[in-house]
Amino acid sequence: MKGGNRLQALGTHLLVELKDCNPDILNDIKEVQDALVMAARKAKATIVETSFHEFSPFGISGMVVIAESHLSIHTWPEYGYAAVDIFTCGDLLKPEKAADYLIERFQSKNPSVIEMKRGTISLDNQKLPHKIEEDAVSYGAKELQVV
Repeated sequence: MKGGNRLQALGTHLLVELKDCNPDILNDIKEVQDALVMAARKAKATIVETSFHEFSPFGISGMVVIAESHLSIHTWPEYGYAAVDIFTCGDLLKPEKAADYLIERFQSKNPSVIEMKRGTISLDNQKLPHKIEEDAVSYGAKELQVV
C-alpha cells in the first residue's frame, strides 16, 4: 500500500494446493522428502530435522522442521493432490521460492497459493522483532518483554 499502513507480522504462512500432480511422484517417499528438503533450501531456510511417513496402500505425510518454522506435506496420489504448508518467520526467507519449486517438482497443472500473515500484526509500519532479549526472559508469573 503506497503511502498507507503496511502489515508487519512475525511469520508468513503459505497454504499451497497442488492439484493435478504426477501421482507417481506423490506416492514416492524419497521423491517427496527430497522435494520438501530442496524447497526449504530454495527458501534459504535452516533445516533442523525431517520426518516422513508412507501410508498403505498410498499417501505420504511429512515435515521439514526449519529454524524459522516448518514445511509440511500430505499427499493423496489417488487424486493427484498434495496439501503443503510453508510457514516461515522473519523477513530473510523466500517461502514463495519454495512454493514455486514444489509446483514444478510435483508437476501440478492446477496449483494455488494463499498467503497468510501470522503472529502479532503491527499496523503502524513498526518492524516486529523476531527474538526475545535474554534479560527479559523469566519463568514465573512475569510477562516476557519483547524488544
